[in-house]
Amino acid sequence: MRPMSKPVIVDWQPRWPDEYAEIHGRLGASFGDLALAIEHVGSTSIPGMAAKDVIDIQVSVASLEPQEPIASALSDAGFAETPFGLLADDHIPPGWHTDTPDDVWIKLFASAPPDARRVHVHVRVAGSPNERYALLFRDFMRAHPDARDAWVIFKRELAKICDDVQDYVEVKDPATDVVMVTAERWAADTGWMPHRGGAETP
Repeated sequence: MRPMSKPVIVDWQPRWPDEYAEIHGRLGASFGDLALAIEHVGSTSIPGMAAKDVIDIQVSVASLEPQEPIASALSDAGFAETPFGLLADDHIPPGWHTDTPDDVWIKLFASAPPDARRVHVHVRVAGSPNERYALLFRDFMRAHPDARDAWVIFKRELAKICDDVQDYVEVKDPATDVVMVTAERWAADTGWMPHRGGAETP
């Protein structure tokens, strides 16, 4: 596991889509039919968005169980579980339906080896709220350059005052929830649906 360090936000890099395409190919080959979708998510998936230089990829599957085939597919593609294991919890937005179990926000998470290009792979259940959250944020920001530019300013200022990445994430997650209120309104107004937002699929 990489030691916590101060977050560094860099300008949009034209190489990010090509790097994603290469990783997509590896994951597609290793997951095969196990993957229902493989998509570039996170800030590096949004053209013009400054970001931490980490490629985030979401693999959508029918179920996280059994974990063994998913773990094997991740390993074959060059990704390993963290020291805490594959199972991880996503941030749960406030006001999430109290009659729905929190375990719908669980994912499997793996990363590249410490000496490799930084990549995070998030394996989520197709149709789950956390799968939808990642895709809606990406597509909303792609469709709204003004919101993207305002988000960049926020991230740069936040990175200046945070001593490590964990502090950065703990502030950014609830701020993202605020953005998602508007994103949900946009989704309702436009009829947006997951996997229809123009993912870069080689």
